[in-house]
Amino acid sequence: MSLLDRVQSPADLKRMSRDDLRALSADMRAFLIDNCSRTGGHIGAGLGVVELTVALHAVLDTPRDQLVWDVGHQGYPHKLLTGRAGRMDTLRQENGISGFLKRTESEYDTFGAGHAATAVSAAYGMAVARDIKGEQFKVAAVLGDGALSCGLSYEGLNNAGSSDRDIIIVLNDNEMSIAPNVGAMHKYLVSVQRNPLYNRLRSAIGDFVDHAPGPLGTIVRKWEEATKSFLTPGVLFEELGFRYFGPIDGHDIDALVDTFTAVRDLKTPRLVHVVTQKGKGFPAGEHVEKWHALPPGHDPSTGKQLKSSSANPAYTAVFGQGLADLMTERPEVAAITAAMPSGTGIGTVAKAHPDRTFDVGIAEGHAVTFAAGLATRGIVPVVAIYSTFLQRAYDMIVHDVAVQHLPVVFAMDRAGVVGEDGETHMGLYDIAYMLTIPGMMVTAPKDATEMLALLRTCTERTEGPSCLRYPRDAAPDAVPPMKEIPVVPHATWEVLRKGRDGVAILAVGTMVGKSMEAAETLAAEGLDVTVVNCRYLKPYDELTLAAIVNDHKQLLVVEEGTVVNGFGAYMGTVVSRLDPTVRVTAHGIPDRFIYAAPRARQLAQCGLDAAGIADKVRALHESEAIAG
Repeated sequence: MSLLDRVQSPADLKRMSRDDLRALSADMRAFLIDNCSRTGGHIGAGLGVVELTVALHAVLDTPRDQLVWDVGHQGYPHKLLTGRAGRMDTLRQENGISGFLKRTESEYDTFGAGHAATAVSAAYGMAVARDIKGEQFKVAAVLGDGALSCGLSYEGLNNAGSSDRDIIIVLNDNEMSIAPNVGAMHKYLVSVQRNPLYNRLRSAIGDFVDHAPGPLGTIVRKWEEATKSFLTPGVLFEELGFRYFGPIDGHDIDALVDTFTAVRDLKTPRLVHVVTQKGKGFPAGEHVEKWHALPPGHDPSTGKQLKSSSANPAYTAVFGQGLADLMTERPEVAAITAAMPSGTGIGTVAKAHPDRTFDVGIAEGHAVTFAAGLATRGIVPVVAIYSTFLQRAYDMIVHDVAVQHLPVVFAMDRAGVVGEDGETHMGLYDIAYMLTIPGMMVTAPKDATEMLALLRTCTERTEGPSCLRYPRDAAPDAVPPMKEIPVVPHATWEVLRKGRDGVAILAVGTMVGKSMEAAETLAAEGLDVTVVNCRYLKPYDELTLAAIVNDHKQLLVVEEGTVVNGFGAYMGTVVSRLDPTVRVTAHGIPDRFIYAAPRARQLAQCGLDAAGIADKVRALHESEAIAG
């Protein structure tokens, strides 16, 4: 029986010796490596914080004390210690344990988040609520160092540090977020790690000041303030109002427990800087971006995928190679990503064009305004960011890009449902939020070849911004070289199938192929429907739409996006002006959150597979027959 089997709650840790805690950490690391080899998951961050998690739960009185984890990638060890080890085999599966923290899953999950840098602001809110209500408990937030490239972290630190409230910030510094960290903050943290002189000297000064007569102690403290900038570069956290402790070894149980015990009962804002190794204990995962997250069914010793994959590459890989090739043709095109070079395909671009590829860190808002600045000087920036993460930069898209009519291209990876990552990572809202922006050209390809054709089209547009959405999926087609792919004629649709039975399917992006499958099924039943590839959502193809409205009484708009304010809703408004007798039905993601499950299962649940689309058409045709 392992020590992990003896842990039912964090209270059990308080009865363990330091040796037991070290052995428990080893058991947890082995468990996670084995479990995630079957379920998949964001294993790297969790392996790096095993000892940190053990120490925090051993010292704090959770769940009374509130422990907030940034993002949730770090949360797997936390789940093991809080009564969920027995369900970890359901991790990221339908009706199973979430891959992130989730308030409805456990009282120990104090705050759920899927986007980085929320921990400090949330924890500060909890601390203020505690003080307003006169309650007594501790609040601690674990902040990943990668989140320090995100402005929200600084907004939270600035507010919390100036408050003089009782709050603990733990900076988990593993020198990585998903990709290696970039920017001045990363350089600062590395310099602190490599210059422990200040921390030793400050400790000695503190002991002296505590026992020195008043005037002498004041003089020594002023001398320390005058010299600390020489000993460490900036002491940023102290200047923000935090008492700084560290850096300490994040895998040393003794150092961690002793430090958290020492800082626990202080009352002012304090920050503990912990240095960890992401992916620790996983031979294939230590400090390698590829192993930030692993799919189900891999060899735990190598990370090699055991299941066969699709014969075609993923949309992301096709996009990355296509953009790299396009940038070879056109020296004015540049690429931008926000800490996700491999996840967006921009890693491929960076190898080919390092001088025109920019990773700005977890700073989506900055990425967009930076792109706007490039565009003012004749560069054509392609901003490749997951759909769900681009939501964080909506204000910048509107005010810094669209209002100024700047030709910035937004490549929105992971548009639509995304499978096991669950509700926080769904790219379901980009159609709705991009359609509302004046001057924004909104496109969605039916396959990977058309994706590259639309990419070429978007980069040649000069009147304003453009966006291109594509899924987390394998490409359904074999893609020719970029140089052989022409632009797509502006604002044009494709009528892929002309039916005669009064029903037309206006299909968007990934739904084109499934709508064609549905149409073939229906044709075998004697129901002949039209299928249109609506690759331009805005501006739409006015001539083709007018012809479709003239020949059909039922239009079914099928989209892998929200039915609320989506393309179907947009078409409903347009068609009502053309011919109010034509009925438009939106068929997409219902008005609810979509939880973790395989992507195909999520689509089927929403009726967005061929069978579901066929069912919808049958219902519309029957209703028309009854009405007639």
